[in-house]
Amino acid sequence: MASEVVHVQGHIIDSLILPKVLDEIMDCSGTFEILDIRIGKRKTDTSTARLRIQADSHHRLQQILKRIARLGATPLYLKDVQLTRAPKDGVFPPAFYSTTNLPTDIRFRGRWRRVARIEMDCGVAVNPSTGAATCTALASVRKGDWVVCGAEGVKVTPLERARAAEVFQFMGSAVSSEKPKAQLIQRLAKEMRAIKRTRQHILLVLGPAVVHTGSGPYVERLIRAGYVDVLFAGNGLATHDIESALYGTSLGVQLDRGEPVKDGHDHHMRAINTIRNLGSIRNAVRRRVLKRGIMHACVTRRVPFVLSGSIRDDGPLPDVITDTISAQDAMRRFIPNVGMALMIASTLHSIATGNMLPATVKTVCVDINPSVVTKLSDRGTFQGIGIVSDTESFLRELTHALHV
Repeated sequence: MASEVVHVQGHIIDSLILPKVLDEIMDCSGTFEILDIRIGKRKTDTSTARLRIQADSHHRLQQILKRIARLGATPLYLKDVQLTRAPKDGVFPPAFYSTTNLPTDIRFRGRWRRVARIEMDCGVAVNPSTGAATCTALASVRKGDWVVCGAEGVKVTPLERARAAEVFQFMGSAVSSEKPKAQLIQRLAKEMRAIKRTRQHILLVLGPAVVHTGSGPYVERLIRAGYVDVLFAGNGLATHDIESALYGTSLGVQLDRGEPVKDGHDHHMRAINTIRNLGSIRNAVRRRVLKRGIMHACVTRRVPFVLSGSIRDDGPLPDVITDTISAQDAMRRFIPNVGMALMIASTLHSIATGNMLPATVKTVCVDINPSVVTKLSDRGTFQGIGIVSDTESFLRELTHALHV
């Protein structure tokens, strides 16, 4: 029978890390023996445990070790990470290590080295000369790059329960329309102020429903008050925002009356055509054609934005990046230093952004449909909290809580 002794430490009791490790071992048909355990007696004390794991084959044991490595359990007798060269541009070696969004270290030449720019579903490229390890997307790896293979020599640090109460523990990860939203939004506003005090960035991810529901002016207030450092969206959000600024409509519906306008169905195309004629959204602001709206606020407050295209886009606007890989790269450039991501009424862009965010980024997903919030969590952004709410009422209460 194959066996290995592993070690796990940290706030493994109150963060439920140790029970999860034991669950994984049993789910993979392994057995365990707790050789010793030391439990911290106070809130700030850490705990440690040493376990012997047994499985009926070496292959099954490796599967167990790979699963529990994602919970921070590492073999007692450490080995260096295994490296293999990438066979082609855009192709990892077959046994490549697939990353999580948790803080990750690799052991190289006897030293632990933190993997830079961690995100989920990527590989880890290592520079053998310097030992620098970088999270690398599949499309970015180049033939001959040294890539981490297998889970040996890889250490993942799971998220632990914070020692002080915060909004993310107040909510937990459960999604429900029964949560006390007013109290939650007050606490969220407090978190946003704290993020700004630490000079971290707040990322806003928006869907076009923000404009359809008449919530655009609240987003403008957040931008002008300095609570937005970067905006991710698609062609739809920008198009309907510009349509509302030029015609007062969104998808042909008068926003101040909620009534369709005659021949208003083509307003969004006329808005796109206007911006295409001027060359860019920034040019439209400089030429004073675009005088208000979310995109106007971004340009005038110098808040960078990334507009990513999709197959169903009309136009699109000239600022939209239609190449998917280029759009991902553009988004990744703004991820470092993001401390909070606020995703509102956007399914695809929220999931795409969630895939790029380290698990340490506080993530809030707001949507009227509970399945959107659940889907984001199911796709790996487990650290996010969900708020089931109408977009307009959420943003109205948030701006009120922030006094903007």
